[in-house]
Amino acid sequence: MPRYVASRVIMALITTLGVATIVFVAMRLVPGGFAGALLGPNAVQNPEVVAAIEEKYGLDKPVIVQYGLWLRNAVQGDLGESLRTRSSVTSEIVRRSLVTVELTLLATLMSLLLGVPAGVVAALRRNSVADTVTRSVSLIGLSIPDFVLGTVLIYFVSTRGIGLPISGYVSITEDLSGHFRSMVLPTLTLGLVTTSVVMRVIRSSVVEVLGEAYVVTARAKGLHPRVVALRHVVRAGLIPTVTIVGINMGYLLGGAVIVEELFSLPGLGRYALTGILNRDYPVAQGAVIVGALMFVLANLAADVAYAYLDPRIKY
Repeated sequence: MPRYVASRVIMALITTLGVATIVFVAMRLVPGGFAGALLGPNAVQNPEVVAAIEEKYGLDKPVIVQYGLWLRNAVQGDLGESLRTRSSVTSEIVRRSLVTVELTLLATLMSLLLGVPAGVVAALRRNSVADTVTRSVSLIGLSIPDFVLGTVLIYFVSTRGIGLPISGYVSITEDLSGHFRSMVLPTLTLGLVTTSVVMRVIRSSVVEVLGEAYVVTARAKGLHPRVVALRHVVRAGLIPTVTIVGINMGYLLGGAVIVEELFSLPGLGRYALTGILNRDYPVAQGAVIVGALMFVLANLAADVAYAYLDPRIKY
């Protein structure tokens, strides 16, 4: 196990480095660059101003030199300064990552609390009303994009007089109640889709486990159905769900870009989108590399959880 974890950590670092390199090069391939985004249409008429801006921010150096300097500082935890606001990218990412991570964890928790019980009940009662309802709800949830669901929720809350904010963010240090109220709609928007995925996966997994020989033997030995379900079926059926949860964590971190923009949350995804649109290289690079690191760490945690759920798995 320790050797496996160490190898996965190394692979995670290599993956993150690859993502950082691709983003670094891709940002500089975008036509116009930072000076063009800053000056707008006037950039073509003022080449000397463009040159002065690029020289001021070190953008006139060869790309390989810029990459080397940025990578050296990034390893030391310094992701540079925003070209527009001159604020520390590292400080902004730390602050905004807390919002994105909280949103992701709340949506994941919601998907587990709702999806796992619903999927297990549907599998144990196949072809029943509960099974039909579960499959129908999961199909509808998978068919609705995040931005459509978020828009529908905003419309429903705003037109029905429900006391929930449809936009904005309240820090937990300012108002605890207001904070969680501001997170309700974003959590529902992200969580309903992933809940549908978890329901379908756990149902299919439990149905498959119910046909295994050891489950049939446990029933033949006279064990109570509840004991068979909890001790033998659910635990084995959770293994594919762990995989889906790990993948969903990455999906949620990526999907948070749209949701954060829709609900005006100061998260990492919105920060990255702003950096990309403004050609703010340090902001875009720092936000994307941190997002990639979160994704690979979530998948690493899912892989390690396999051994706990199923001791038969050997690395």
